[in-house]
Amino acid sequence: MLPRKFRLKNNSAFSATYRLKNTLGNKYFLLYLGTEITDYETQNLKIGFVVSKKFHKRAVKRNRIKRLLREVIRLKIKNNKLLDAQKLRSMIFIAKPPSLDLDYKSTEIAVTKLLERIK
Repeated sequence: MLPRKFRLKNNSAFSATYRLKNTLGNKYFLLYLGTEITDYETQNLKIGFVVSKKFHKRAVKRNRIKRLLREVIRLKIKNNKLLDAQKLRSMIFIAKPPSLDLDYKSTEIAVTKLLERIK
């Protein structure tokens, strides 16, 4: 489970991140980026995960993708491997339908490639 201090929780925080329209994407995920902060040691990066009903009608499938994403991000935070993402105020991961077939290792590779593209 992702630690509480790293969770993007309320609707206004999601809306503020969406409004900026800073996006990165690959075949499996779309990543919305929030604003940069100058003193990132006092503030934590907030991360949200979105898997819509359009993705798959079964909640079991949608929750599996969210669990995989949370675990990948949790381990990156624990090992301090978020790279330039630590300078951001918020991030939102949105799953695309091809990610339905991913296992843990493939999810980790896809997320790592997205995080490396953050400048």
